Amino acid sequence: MRRPIASHSQSNSVIWDILTFERLLTGQVVHLIYWAGLGIVVLVGFSALGAGVGLAIRGFAQRDWSSVLIGVPVIVGGLLAVVAIGLIWRGVCEFYVAVFRIADDLRALRRQEEARGG
Repeated sequence: MRRPIASHSQSNSVIWDILTFERLLTGQVVHLIYWAGLGIVVLVGFSALGAGVGLAIRGFAQRDWSSVLIGVPVIVGGLLAVVAIGLIWRGVCEFYVAVFRIADDLRALRRQEEARGG
């Protein structure tokens, strides 16, 4: 069901768009999801960093050099994993934004074709 363009006010238009899927809102929501997910990735990074530093400090205090030697790769590996997960998360979110932009472009092409009389 198509809505007449001039029949709704601005406030009713937003509600109408939400109820009828005339305009996809997921593109804006993905930005919020991206930042929330990135915050979780940073928290995981801090936990990996804390685990590596804690392991190294405990080993240093007990004069157990194997724990210190294990702690350093845990720190480096944790930081590399956080960077990789952050890039993957960015790619996933960009994919969703691209899909919804394609949907918007297809909608515009459909309206242009209808306006031409096709």
